[in-house]
Amino acid sequence: MNAGELVRMANQISDFFAAYPHDEAVAGIADHIVKFWDPRMRVALSDYLKTGGDGLNDLAFEAAQSLEQNASA
Repeated sequence: MNAGELVRMANQISDFFAAYPHDEAVAGIADHIVKFWDPRMRVALSDYLKTGGDGLNDLAFEAAQSLEQNASA
């Protein structure tokens, strides 16, 4: 799966959660990615985030960052 598809999918998830309070939205996006994305997709998102994460909207970017922080902990 290419980066553009991952960005599109992450942004679609964040669009769904956009109506939620900020912290709940970020957590919900991250939870969805963990539950429903293949591990290879999560690794690709992590790699993409390390290149700057261009194209991810703010909520998707924060959710990806939170996944990185949790993986490091």
